[in-house]
Amino acid sequence: MKIPTDRFYSQSHEWLLFEGGMGVVGVTDYAQRELSDIVFVELPTMGMHVRRGEAVATIESVKAASDIYAPATGEVREVNAALTQNPGLINTDPYGQGWLFRIHVEDPGETERLESPEAYAKLTSGATGSTP
Repeated sequence: MKIPTDRFYSQSHEWLLFEGGMGVVGVTDYAQRELSDIVFVELPTMGMHVRRGEAVATIESVKAASDIYAPATGEVREVNAALTQNPGLINTDPYGQGWLFRIHVEDPGETERLESPEAYAKLTSGATGSTP
């Protein structure tokens, strides 16, 4: 299981990567494996203001539907439209092409409430140190 060391993780299995002043959000390798084959993604609306911990998107797989929670408070600035045509990108590349949305993070200090790669690895009993 991949757990890149360049991002923060939530206990609900979302990741947050700071990139160019924005936060990129996706679901972890662990989450996509648990969900299995992803068949549909409902993304947040661009311009939507989200609060940390709020359900903002939904992923449906052949097994179940799962809410996606905002790992930080801010405004959604971009969504990954490619997922509407190919939601399986989350399965094949959860830390790359399978990203969900970009958010302007209001308070970068909120990352202190997220898990480090090492803590997330312990949470999921996974290995750390891999790169995206």
